[in-house]
Amino acid sequence: MSGPGGELTKLLGPLGAEVMAELWAADEPLPVRGVLDRLNRRRDEQLAYTTVMTVLGRLAARGAATRTAAGRGYLYQAAVRDAAELAVKDVVRDHGAAAVTYFVDQMRAEPQLRHRLERLLDSSSPEAGEGS
Repeated sequence: MSGPGGELTKLLGPLGAEVMAELWAADEPLPVRGVLDRLNRRRDEQLAYTTVMTVLGRLAARGAATRTAAGRGYLYQAAVRDAAELAVKDVVRDHGAAAVTYFVDQMRAEPQLRHRLERLLDSSSPEAGEGS
């Protein structure tokens, strides 16, 4: 996989990336069975319910997905917008203040990124100026 999907595969592995793609595509939170059915539509070799349940549990533990109790099971939905957001969450979780310090140092070294960060910090919306 190349592009953003490739980055997600690096972070989560192939099945984790597929599961996240289904969560992003869904209009509402999904139960394990819903994710399983969506994944198996495109597969010759069908995945097991427990395999998808395990992947969803790991995604929730990592902060990539959220899960909400629903009856005897859970409903899952994406907790991040893309691979970049997940990577940042992982770095901050694993390295805390040191990661933020290095990030600021990098912004100082690259004026375009620094200006973008300043625009984002000055705006009232986290998505303001997205893509510029």
